[in-house]
Amino acid sequence: MSQQQKVSKRSVRVATMCVMAVGFGVGAWAAAVAKEPALKLYTNPEHVDADFQFQGEYSGTVSQPGGGKARLGAQVRALGDGVFRTMFYAGGLPGDGWDGKTIIQKAPSTDDSTPEDAKLVGNKVVIDQVYKAVCDGRTLAGQTDAGVKFELARVNRRSPTLGAKPPAGALVLFDGSNVDEWRPGAKLTPQKWLIGGATTRRKFQDFTLHVEFMISYVPQTRTIWVRPNSGVFLQERYEIQILDSFGIVERQHDCGVLYAQITPKINMCYPPLAWQTYDIDFTAARYDAAGKKTKLGRTTVKFNGVVILDDVEIKHSTPSGIPESPQPGGIYLQEHGFPAFFRNVWIVERRS
Repeated sequence: MSQQQKVSKRSVRVATMCVMAVGFGVGAWAAAVAKEPALKLYTNPEHVDADFQFQGEYSGTVSQPGGGKARLGAQVRALGDGVFRTMFYAGGLPGDGWDGKTIIQKAPSTDDSTPEDAKLVGNKVVIDQVYKAVCDGRTLAGQTDAGVKFELARVNRRSPTLGAKPPAGALVLFDGSNVDEWRPGAKLTPQKWLIGGATTRRKFQDFTLHVEFMISYVPQTRTIWVRPNSGVFLQERYEIQILDSFGIVERQHDCGVLYAQITPKINMCYPPLAWQTYDIDFTAARYDAAGKKTKLGRTTVKFNGVVILDDVEIKHSTPSGIPESPQPGGIYLQEHGFPAFFRNVWIVERRS
């Protein structure tokens, strides 16, 4: 696979079918592609565009009116061709101090697109929203709307469960050596990563699942769902979404959601081309002898080590999942035309 490539006709066809499956209109997809017909795709952080060096997370402190300092976090999202979207978080970054409610940002859009509020000027990004700042890729310095100055340093967070070793009794589904646990058609990259579009041969009931994934980098589109889009399907029925949702306010189709059912209150998505983790506990729905569902399934999801869904009920299958039934199902790592990659996938079955 090349490090940079244009979206192929096949990718557009696959993505169009997936858009149809999840309820987005084909007309909306076609309009997005017509506006941006040559989207560039990057799969290696050493071969990227000029904007990539600025995209990421920044953390530091800001002075308080009554004295003392408070933590402040920021995320810079690249939109391609030298434009960006920024968000500041009171208390620190999501999952690392953020107060859970205060985001300083330009008014978000209501049409699944991402508005810009910063531009590359020379070799720095100039941010012009509620806060004014300048980012050089290492630091982000500026002032609040009250004129209080701050300086934040770039941070590259790593999930605390990245590289987690399978415990005793675990079944290793993928460790880079082969695709024996996956149905025919599963494919590897030259780096020995598993490409989305793979389903396990075995089927499972109740389990704990560890998955590591990397989202490719497609900066030029501002339409969220046109970016790399995948998912982890539990029992091939229930999707935990994978999407390039870094640096946005979480909505019902974004990364970490129980698709079309529950949206987490915190967006733990790291920037594209960073390895990320899902640690998922799943208890299947229960049925009586006649096949009637008597108890809803439940799941807890840790995203990059932070609980985002805490023992929530699963009311129904994802629209593109297989129908609910008492039968166990496989683990499906979805493919939507733009690649997501997987590694270190293992599962521990629970016996009821």
